[in-house]
Amino acid sequence: MADEVEEVLPRAVALSWGVAERPQRGPKRELSIERIIDTAVAVADQEGLGAVSMSRIATELGFTTMSLYRYVTSKDDVLALMQDAVCDIPIPAEDDRGTDWRSGLRRWAMASIEVIQAHPWFPDLPISGIPLMPNNLAVLDWGLREMRDLPLTDAEKMGTALLLSSYARAAGVVERDVRQSREKGAQPPQSGEAFTAALAELVTPERFPDLAPLVASGGYTDGEDEQDDFAFGLERILDGIERYITARTSGEPIVAAEPRPEPIPHDKAVREAANQRREAEKALREARKRERETIARARERIARDKEREERERERR
Repeated sequence: MADEVEEVLPRAVALSWGVAERPQRGPKRELSIERIIDTAVAVADQEGLGAVSMSRIATELGFTTMSLYRYVTSKDDVLALMQDAVCDIPIPAEDDRGTDWRSGLRRWAMASIEVIQAHPWFPDLPISGIPLMPNNLAVLDWGLREMRDLPLTDAEKMGTALLLSSYARAAGVVERDVRQSREKGAQPPQSGEAFTAALAELVTPERFPDLAPLVASGGYTDGEDEQDDFAFGLERILDGIERYITARTSGEPIVAAEPRPEPIPHDKAVREAANQRREAEKALREARKRERETIARARERIARDKEREERERERR
């Protein structure tokens, strides 16, 4: 049975499940798949995913590059096994689940952030399909466990898991990039009165009618508010899931998912038309501004004329 499974699964997946045939170790028993992956993870943690290569791993271990191929067939195997290795995270016990599905899914989503914090290279790994390895599936199983009692179909539970994990991954990448930029000594662009003042000169109400007030108030660049943007977004997603569950249990009509909108073609003619539209919108905003100013001046002129007429009547 194990042989049949091995034949169906990719080499790295079979290795992760322990159903792939492993080479006999040499007399010194110094090399193993576990050591190869641990070394690859250590290199990536220190220098990033780009530093990981078969020759670099072999050098770190003190072996020839060719000796690694007795254990893994390619670098792709190494990357896949690295992904599964760092997904071996502490999972709460079954009796810790409790009855609050929101807190359970909140904790589950945060685990993705924590993996990225510990291994910043993790999001750079390519996503080749659905999770197939044991640690990946254990994490997914944990998320599904938190939804066990929810009145959702299997497809809806999987969709919820994808929604939360994708959101956490995206937020984790932003946090990582900002953190790495600061560690390299780059000036944080989202803070500083001088930067805010300079940006306010460029972001005008005529061109950016809704963004300009935020820039002027400092709300766009100071970054000093107490709001945790990840937590805020996560709670709004959970609000939506809760609203969906309420509608499902109460028999309310549920809005069906709309098909994806047709993408706008990346075409030169389309870009030119969009530029013309933006220019027309700009001209319209300027015309409206001139109209408002003209109306204001007309009202002032009418008011002055009335005052002058009243003074003339008083002198008569």
